[in-house]
Amino acid sequence: MRKVVNKNFLFFFLIIFFLYSFKKWQSEDEIHQSIFNKKYSIFSLNKILEFKFANEKVPLEDNFVWERFDKELLKNVYWQSNTILYFKRANRYFPIIDSILNANEIPKDFRYLAVIESGLENVRSPSGASGIWQIMKSTAREYGIEVNRDIDERYNLEIATQFACDYLNKAFEEFNNWTIAAASYNMGINGMRSNLKKQNVESYYDLNLNSETSRYIFRILAVKTIFENPKKYGFNVRSKDLYQPLSFKYIHVNNTINNLYEFSEKKNINYQTLKFYNPWLRSSRLPDASRKLYKIKLPI
Repeated sequence: MRKVVNKNFLFFFLIIFFLYSFKKWQSEDEIHQSIFNKKYSIFSLNKILEFKFANEKVPLEDNFVWERFDKELLKNVYWQSNTILYFKRANRYFPIIDSILNANEIPKDFRYLAVIESGLENVRSPSGASGIWQIMKSTAREYGIEVNRDIDERYNLEIATQFACDYLNKAFEEFNNWTIAAASYNMGINGMRSNLKKQNVESYYDLNLNSETSRYIFRILAVKTIFENPKKYGFNVRSKDLYQPLSFKYIHVNNTINNLYEFSEKKNINYQTLKFYNPWLRSSRLPDASRKLYKIKLPI
């Protein structure tokens, strides 16, 4: 009996010794790789069988359509920091956007168009498109939006969202299809009309377009999918972590303000706060020779 115990002990000792020696013989890189493989996993995503945009069916039975959708979904699911910021900013800006979309009878899904255009930031693209809705200067002026060195209403969320609604309603009148109207926001109504005619098709999903417009709707679909099922895709965003809507009041101005630094001080806020609430004020003055009525937001 003692011999059996001794043999078992010796066997156990040899296994421990072997494992220790093997680990010792491994290089630092091999150990690092082993730990990485145990603790880090990337998963493919289940295929979505049915989906709609603006109550219009996405033809996911077409594998080519699904592959394009899958590509954008994977990018947004695994660019976690960027997508988390979408959620945070959406809590601040969606209430304003949704209200204006609803007032103009634009489907709620178009809120996601703003997300993919700018990430809900007041940014300027290399081509010059600006604001949350990424409006070009020439297009803005066509729709009566003021753009100059001191004032740029493309950065006014309410005005820019109203522009988007006017544009999208015009596009829907042209195409009688919300998906194509959305794609035309990227390509332009004339460009979309021309491509539909040349290619003799009726569906966005059948069009051969430039790479940006070809991805455009699928980027919207991907963001919509994640926003509607955040936990399914691994996003756990607590309410307290979201960026809160801004509380503000309007003051009406119809005269020139030559010094916005002094104006801010008189309103008991700093200049940075004034610009944060009113990003459409692009310089340190507000010229108003025509006595146009402007609405300036002040925090409350």
